[in-house]
Amino acid sequence: MQASEMMDQEIEAIQEFAAKKNAMLGEIRKVIVGQEKAVEEVLTGLFSKGHCLLVGVPGLAKTLLISTLAEILDLDFNRIQFTPDLMPSDITGTDILQEDETGRRRFQFLKGPIFTNILLADEINRTPPKTQAALLQSMQEYKVTAGGSTFPLDLPFFVLATQNPIEQEGTYPLPEAQLDRFMLNIEIQYPPFEDEVQIVMQTTSVGKPSPKKVMDGPAILRYQQLVRLVPASPFVVGYAVSLSQKSRPQNPASPQFIKDYVEWGAGPRASQYLILGAKARTILQGRYAVSAEDIQALAFSVLRHRIIPNFKAQAEGLSSLDIIARLLTEVKPSDDGKPAG
Repeated sequence: MQASEMMDQEIEAIQEFAAKKNAMLGEIRKVIVGQEKAVEEVLTGLFSKGHCLLVGVPGLAKTLLISTLAEILDLDFNRIQFTPDLMPSDITGTDILQEDETGRRRFQFLKGPIFTNILLADEINRTPPKTQAALLQSMQEYKVTAGGSTFPLDLPFFVLATQNPIEQEGTYPLPEAQLDRFMLNIEIQYPPFEDEVQIVMQTTSVGKPSPKKVMDGPAILRYQQLVRLVPASPFVVGYAVSLSQKSRPQNPASPQFIKDYVEWGAGPRASQYLILGAKARTILQGRYAVSAEDIQALAFSVLRHRIIPNFKAQAEGLSSLDIIARLLTEVKPSDDGKPAG
């Protein structure tokens, strides 16, 4: 379906969504200085119905960005500080013994902090895999199973986890199965000089910015559905799938450098997230159809945690970002409707 064939109401909804996005950015900028790319990718993850992993050193406003987002979206927000002694029940909830009005005792499930709309999993790599895994079912299926019963989560449900890349003592690297549940791995960079000057002036003076609410939960659910209505041609889908498939060293069609430097490549979920993220990016920018440029813009954040360099790559100082950059130069969209390799 071409943009000209889209229903008038869908085009109107995209235009309305772009205006809402501008309003959201305006409120976020009252609190967050700079970090434009990170903010755009967080919004992309939210409206794609995905989850995000934010990686950056302390003091780069990761937590502030997430709490500000919850505030302007009029959503429930909970924060969990992950520690080595955190238990799965500290996240999901636990059964407690209650006495009713008749004097009979029975177990009642006390919901944990995961029952919210936006969940900040702060320093998620500081807790053992058993506790990290407590998030798996919720992130994928939007429900929690505890005490033999299953409890649905209120939608929208959005997990934003943070990691500190410089402190590795006493940490537990996220298993690949857990990493794959995150749609985007967003790197938070140091601010440039002008932005840091503004940050210091803003945070060392009297007064605190007060962002206004721009959108609520039902509106977010409507826009998440709108994202899936955005057209993506077979050519663009083929390009996304080609990038994922040719990141796998087991694939005979993969470039030689992939076979030399990659232990494991991206799975099918990467192809899905490349397209969903590209669709969200399209309407966030007020456009009506996905392009190959949208795929390329999201490739680093979607593939960074899904392409695992082998020992040879690590010995030569090559990171997953280096491999993705080279992959994008060797696997290009073609003009014949099929992805070129």
